[in-house]
Amino acid sequence: SAAQAATSLPARPDNETMLRLYALFKQAKTGDATGSRPGMFDPVGRAKYDAWAGLKGTSRETAMQAYVDLVDSLSR
Repeated sequence: SAAQAATSLPARPDNETMLRLYALFKQAKTGDATGSRPGMFDPVGRAKYDAWAGLKGTSRETAMQAYVDLVDSLSR
């Protein structure tokens, strides 16, 4: 339900918060970052990968709770 709530926030979060949401969602859903880091010609993909890779070692449960907490704070 938090993922659904994230799509209907009253205002679009800034890019830093969007990257945090993405990284927490991927960590909770998939675990540690996999694959190779996108090249310099894909700055959006690279930023997303770096945000996700920054959570390496974070448990899925911890990432899920942090995601829910962040969405809750943005909903207020």
